[in-house]
Amino acid sequence: MSKITAVTTEYYRIPLPELMEDAKHGLHTHFEVPIVKIETEDGREGIGYTYTGGFGGRAICSLIDIELKNILLGKDASCVEALWDEMNWGIHYVARGGLASFAIAACDIALWDLRTKKANEPLYKLLGGVSNKVKCYGGAIDLNFPLEKLLANNQKYLDMGLKAVKIKLGQKTLDEDIQRIAAVRELVGPDVTFMVDANMSWSVEKAIKAAKAMAPYNILFLEEPTIPEDYEGYARIAEEGHIAVAGGENLRTLTEFHHLLKYGHVDFPQPDASNVGGITGWLKVAYLAQANNLAVSTHGMQELHVSLLAAMPNAGYLEMHSFPIDQYTTRPLVIDKEDGMAVAPEEIGIGVTFDWKKLAPYKLPF
Repeated sequence: MSKITAVTTEYYRIPLPELMEDAKHGLHTHFEVPIVKIETEDGREGIGYTYTGGFGGRAICSLIDIELKNILLGKDASCVEALWDEMNWGIHYVARGGLASFAIAACDIALWDLRTKKANEPLYKLLGGVSNKVKCYGGAIDLNFPLEKLLANNQKYLDMGLKAVKIKLGQKTLDEDIQRIAAVRELVGPDVTFMVDANMSWSVEKAIKAAKAMAPYNILFLEEPTIPEDYEGYARIAEEGHIAVAGGENLRTLTEFHHLLKYGHVDFPQPDASNVGGITGWLKVAYLAQANNLAVSTHGMQELHVSLLAAMPNAGYLEMHSFPIDQYTTRPLVIDKEDGMAVAPEEIGIGVTFDWKKLAPYKLPF
């Protein structure tokens, strides 16, 4: 038995290198990283974490420190899935989804860190080891970038060796969005995979109109064209707009993903381990996608998701996100310049080791 003897929560608020904007959340100035350290009686420690776009981090830390810690203390850390279920049902009545999914995620990832270290395996091998590489695209929060800067940013992705890019949509007029799409397609050429993301900003009718307007530009998928709960709307956009649709970063439970696939006709599900209950929650969605003969892709958290995707036989695309969590670790995301794919870490554990000296200036009380 690996009895849990301590659960410690830390809160970090980190400034972004520049202002970033999307259509629904507005300007981003910071991102937050709640970190959980779980210790066991045999002297081992697991590190887990989640992140936010700048709001809610303190509440997540409090939920862990006040509620989830009491569920975990004294339990067997080896029973990861059972503890995930116990955490979910322990606070289900007052906090289903939402903050609870973020808080559970941090704890669950720490438990998986303990499990992989005990198994003496890197995460991607423990979960299946299908490959050590995954397809990757550069996806900046770039709605506020003038066209010249937008093009320069995407050129940076090409210079890194990436074979796929994504831009934000949601300008004041659809014509502006289409102009930006046309300019980026001209820059990257016909062979680079190109995605777009509206961040929930459109009505269903506007999304259908937009999908038709972008047809000449060979768009792989339109991400989050409307609010995530409108499953029927998603299906209409896909069918009437004649475009593949992606979504899932704003869903928090397996049931929501089930509805997204069954009723929303989404071709590119994008669970984020930070907010769908950690690695355990992410795996449930990945297997659901596999059962529906779909690839599973990711949102954010590239330093962890690269290992999860590498393990999957139905791996889709890894998003290289603008919240640079990996710049505060000892191994930022590695891109193979020859093929543009992201390389999973071989280190024992979840593959994410924080650089505590870099993080130290941003630690705050919660």
